[in-house]
Amino acid sequence: MTSTTPDSKLRNSLQHKIDTKTKPTGALGKLESLALKIGLLQSTLEPVLRRPVILVFAGDHGIVQAGVSPFPQEVTQQMVLNFLAGGAGINVFARQHGISLRIIDAGVAADFPPHAELIDAKIGLGTANFSNQPAMTIEQCLAAITKGKVLAQAEIAAGTNVLGFGEMGIGNTSSAAALMSVLCPLPVSLCAGRGTGLDDMGLQHKIAVLQQALQFHGLDASDPLKVLATFGGFEIAMMTGAMLGAAEKGALLLIDGFIASAALLVATRLDPSIIDHCVFTHRSGEAGHNMLLQELGADPLLDLGMRLGEGTGCAMAWPLVQAAVNFVNQMASFESAGVSDKIESA
Repeated sequence: MTSTTPDSKLRNSLQHKIDTKTKPTGALGKLESLALKIGLLQSTLEPVLRRPVILVFAGDHGIVQAGVSPFPQEVTQQMVLNFLAGGAGINVFARQHGISLRIIDAGVAADFPPHAELIDAKIGLGTANFSNQPAMTIEQCLAAITKGKVLAQAEIAAGTNVLGFGEMGIGNTSSAAALMSVLCPLPVSLCAGRGTGLDDMGLQHKIAVLQQALQFHGLDASDPLKVLATFGGFEIAMMTGAMLGAAEKGALLLIDGFIASAALLVATRLDPSIIDHCVFTHRSGEAGHNMLLQELGADPLLDLGMRLGEGTGCAMAWPLVQAAVNFVNQMASFESAGVSDKIESA
């Protein structure tokens, strides 16, 4: 993986290039720090973004049996079919910005007929109900992580150097909240939100179910792989692996909302240096996401109150990532444009 201590000469050169563009120092705000991050990641003064792809992982969760979601489990399958038909939010935004999509069955509780646009990576027909048993075995968890790495690195081998991560899975906000609660660690009441639209009574029930599950398993943050296997979903584990695999090959990672950030949280516990590869695209409206961003030291690009998942934050933030690279490569410097720089004080 790319070193977490980039050469100081490169950093200084990049910063000088950014600072001497025809603008006041810092006038492009977050775009400047983003340009610096991408240049350092790629070890160049002229960063390039190639063949953007968003990987959308789908999986079902046994915890739905405990009544933590207002939507039935079959919605996961139905939404995968919607992705394949091009009708979901992520399809619309990806088309708008020329981003390729990969729809991946990581563990939906249904079998799909063969489809040219569907990647069959199914580990199982949904996870077990983690209220009374681990969601998956360690072997299943490792298989999902490995498959995610393979899928991400195949995209990179085909020419991609920037990958976004999205998901679909009824019940996966419960899984993400449990992972966050153990790994941060924080009370689950601060991590769990309304998901797909729980009312007040439903939210309190969800929190109670998660508190009981956390007490039942009695895990702490010392073994992140076991925590992932116990509370994760097949799509979350596969996304974790894809993030790790993409970072190993030096790619830029676009992190979506609450679920994707929870997958990244696990990844950071397995390899802390992955954070150097990450662009946090937006602050989700899901309750726990702001605290999770703080835990990850993240300053997201957008705050639109979105909480759809699917990788939609990645697609919405993509033009800003492009803008950061474009200004550092194309914007004139004071010298090249013949523009006077600020007057130095005597």
